[in-house]
Amino acid sequence: MTDPQLVLTGILQRAMASALGSEHADADPLIRPSQFADYQANVALSLAKRLRRSPRDVAQSIVDHLDFPGAVEVSGPGFINLTLSDEWITEQTQRLVGDQRGGVGHTDAAQTIVIDYSAPNAAKEMHVGHLRTTIVGDALARTLEFLGHTVIRQNHLGDWGTPFGMLIEHLLDVGEPAAVAQLEAGEGSEFYQAARAKFESDPAFQQRARQRVVTLQSEDPETIRLWHVFMDATIRYFNKIYAMLDVTLTDKDIAGESMYNPMLADTCDELEKAGVARISEGALCVFPPGFTGSDDRPLPLIIRKSDGGYGYATTDLAAIRHRVRDLKADRILYVVGADQSLHFQMVFAAARQAEWLPDSVAAEHVQIGMMLGSDGRRFRTRSGESVKLMDLLNEAVERAAAAISDRGYDEATRDEIAQAVGIGAVKYADLSVSHDSEYIFDFDRMLGLTGNTGPYMQYATARIRSVFRKAGVEPKAAGGPIVLTDPAERALALQLLGFGSVVEHTAKAVEPHRLCAYLFETASAFSVFYEQCPILRSDVPADIRASRLAQCANALTVLETGMALLGVPVPDRM
Repeated sequence: MTDPQLVLTGILQRAMASALGSEHADADPLIRPSQFADYQANVALSLAKRLRRSPRDVAQSIVDHLDFPGAVEVSGPGFINLTLSDEWITEQTQRLVGDQRGGVGHTDAAQTIVIDYSAPNAAKEMHVGHLRTTIVGDALARTLEFLGHTVIRQNHLGDWGTPFGMLIEHLLDVGEPAAVAQLEAGEGSEFYQAARAKFESDPAFQQRARQRVVTLQSEDPETIRLWHVFMDATIRYFNKIYAMLDVTLTDKDIAGESMYNPMLADTCDELEKAGVARISEGALCVFPPGFTGSDDRPLPLIIRKSDGGYGYATTDLAAIRHRVRDLKADRILYVVGADQSLHFQMVFAAARQAEWLPDSVAAEHVQIGMMLGSDGRRFRTRSGESVKLMDLLNEAVERAAAAISDRGYDEATRDEIAQAVGIGAVKYADLSVSHDSEYIFDFDRMLGLTGNTGPYMQYATARIRSVFRKAGVEPKAAGGPIVLTDPAERALALQLLGFGSVVEHTAKAVEPHRLCAYLFETASAFSVFYEQCPILRSDVPADIRASRLAQCANALTVLETGMALLGVPVPDRM
């Protein structure tokens, strides 16, 4: 174990058990980085009231029982300041050398984790609203898999329902080849709008569309064939966007509404027979406890409408039952817009009422905040329409290409770098913000080479690669031994040792922005190291040169591994 915070947690917990009793062995020591030492533990302040002792007295009792590799002191009202010895840091840093996981271990408690993310509506275009759900979900999937969990991706496409009656009829009017070409070109919204306009203005078309819904629901073979023509073309377009974003979703991860359609009647019957659901005003409803409307009356979760139709709640309950019973999920993450918060709270509560979601299975709504334009409103085109995701990504790449056009690269290299920088900038800008927060989309800021941006992070890794090219050494061949001769070396080493706990926290708390913040701090620490600690200069002794190259290799591993967990591409040069 090389992570200082994890090591210190264990040391402090053992000291608390010895000094205060075994019941405190698992207490959180509340360790934080400190400007007065390497770390500060604030646990004495939280324990003092319970123990009816002064915080400083509690802190001193803990310190008296510490077996600590460094200097320790009690300060202020009861803070425990911890400064690790250079020898300990050197020893732990040496363990990182050659470790291609950057010191991140595998979990001792592997789970099966279902992640529901992306979920575009097949009847419409993928727009910017799908960007955050897609890349946040993918970053979480990558991180959890890296730690050793079994991750089951679920792309809950909107691929069923009454709109498909008019869409299929419009497909027939346009002709299959022309319709497929339009859908594959990413004109799904235009296709939908044309079908909708015809539905509202042409009574004959409206009648055909309604009848087509009936044949779709009864799984008429020809209607199902036409549905597949529509869906296959749409999915091929979605896959172009997924490929451009370099997300890990594949066709085998598709679990759309159509998949659950055969389960809906049984879902309702089981809930009704169990007494969880009852008829209210003609509709079958669940009334999860604790949810009331503005009139203080119990709030219903409608699972079968009065006309016999089903809604999102029915599908989501069927999905939970499937994910727990069939997929054997230990944890389910729903990466969905924050505006669906009440819906998911009620669905989870209803599923627990039905005992489909036992207490042993965690269900979490990873709330996604809205992307805003510079005016602080929902990000849209000047005409007020949703921005197509492909258009946004293409513009990001074009802007990146323009920014690097004068750097002397051949066309193929320039295009490769522009793709990585443009897409990386968009993804990193999103991931670096707390997923439940709104943020303003700003190309100029996200493509900048300063601050916590994707291009800055990419440049940091490219600069390390450049060091190794100049040295004529492969990063994997840099073995040290580690020697710490400068405060900047020590600071970088200590920063790198914290990678493991950050990755674990990112997975547990589903907070990719924490990983972004750590990587930015790491890149900043490397920048100071690079400026203050010459590496390849002729007057640098051979042992110092070898140590600093090993530090560069450790930093490169951590930065590239962290960026890979985020799904952000890293070019070799910029």
